[in-house]
Amino acid sequence: MRRTVFDEDHEAFRKTLRSFIESEVAPHYQEWFDEGLVPRDLYRKLGELGVWGIEVPEEYGGAGIDSFKFSAIVSEETTRAGVSFGGASAHVNLCLPYLLQLGTEEQLQRWLPGFVAGETMFAIAMTEPGTGSDLAGMRTTAKKSEDGSHYVLNGAKTFITGGVHADRVIVCARTAPATEDNRRHGISLLVVDTTSQGYEVGRKLDKIGLRTSDTAELSFSDVVVPAEDLLGEEHEGFSYLGQNLPRERLGIAFGAYAQAAAAVRFAQAYTEDRTVFGKPVASFQNTKFELAACKAEVDAAQAVVDRALEAEDAGELTAAEAASAKLFCTEVADRVIDRCLQLHGGYGFMNEYPIARLYTDNRVNRIYGGTSEVMKMIIAKQMGL
Repeated sequence: MRRTVFDEDHEAFRKTLRSFIESEVAPHYQEWFDEGLVPRDLYRKLGELGVWGIEVPEEYGGAGIDSFKFSAIVSEETTRAGVSFGGASAHVNLCLPYLLQLGTEEQLQRWLPGFVAGETMFAIAMTEPGTGSDLAGMRTTAKKSEDGSHYVLNGAKTFITGGVHADRVIVCARTAPATEDNRRHGISLLVVDTTSQGYEVGRKLDKIGLRTSDTAELSFSDVVVPAEDLLGEEHEGFSYLGQNLPRERLGIAFGAYAQAAAAVRFAQAYTEDRTVFGKPVASFQNTKFELAACKAEVDAAQAVVDRALEAEDAGELTAAEAASAKLFCTEVADRVIDRCLQLHGGYGFMNEYPIARLYTDNRVNRIYGGTSEVMKMIIAKQMGL
């Protein structure tokens, strides 16, 4: 079926990005994978390419294109090549919406030019040790000074994507105690300079997948944050956190679909090249049936994410629709990637083959951004159950 979600401008961007990946990323990726970190300079090169500024208004150095489709193409092209841009997805997919929706004119003038150039990389810090998804239970505090000029930040965060390379981190902290009838009251968002005294990057966490994504622990000890770096209204942070979840979940859904599509591509290429008993593995009926079944699931996932992309760009994507797309596509990717790894035999278990990396990278999709179980709860609620 003809795919209509992308136009000529999208395909021109895809061509440019694919060429960049082939020349600047793929030749070095094994080294980055072994080190568990992409080089900081990669983000500046992507800034020069214009990747970070697509949705940023022109007055701040961006292209001013209000569309999530370009980010979707980044997911497709990196996964197609078996590479990643590290923890950079948090910079543009998670942090930019908060900045554009909540930032003052002064803040946007100050932060966005560096954001676009890749000189000021952003991350967002919500999760804390021991609280998990219970954001209302966070213990990180930001006490306002008596003269109102600054906050003093204390606490710790964990599972922070992009936390090693980040120059600014949107930190969720308690600026007031919860009220008796509202545990969510009193949380604010502070955009913290990572060079501030008392700000520390702890361990870069050792994950089973997403090896080049710098996921870190952060700690704050009497970090002084200027009052002008408060993002949005004081004490209203929790309400802001829920506004961007549909977009975040769409991003995960699309990434999962792209992983499944790449897995089929890798498996077909491998089985056509690999011979067993004097014949290509792809010539056996079982291989054909497995690949055909996987392709059918990928086609279905593509239809789901393309429809969701159109809804997102039209401002119509609901929380339940995003949850449905995430649930379906991440479950499809789990099944497809497992079957495609099986077709690789023992080589599928080797990290030198991209299918092995997809296998471990994919697993977190059903956890972060809300677990599959949470997605089912959201969908059921929308059904009136």
